[in-house]
Amino acid sequence: MKKDIFQAIADPTRRAILTLIALQALTPNAMADKFDMSRQAVSKHIKVLQECELIKPAPVGREIYYHLNPKKMQELDNWLAQFRKIWESQFNQLDKVLSTLQNQQK
Repeated sequence: MKKDIFQAIADPTRRAILTLIALQALTPNAMADKFDMSRQAVSKHIKVLQECELIKPAPVGREIYYHLNPKKMQELDNWLAQFRKIWESQFNQLDKVLSTLQNQQK
């Protein structure tokens, strides 16, 4: 069963893996070297990220390098954009209230 993308990014280790491979493609062994956990544990995190299509494997010889899938990350950004608009609107309203209060105190 395909995992939910939000379940995948809920885990701090998986977010750290995404951050690592956003900079450069890495093998599972290279990723495991960056964490204080076994390669098997890192592989389980990789599997979840791959099931959600947040990362893509690319075989190079005998190694598999994992790359960030920017299209899937764009889906996350699009979902967050709706909230960004709400927050910006609320901050703009707060700015107006604060300006009004400051002008009244003068």
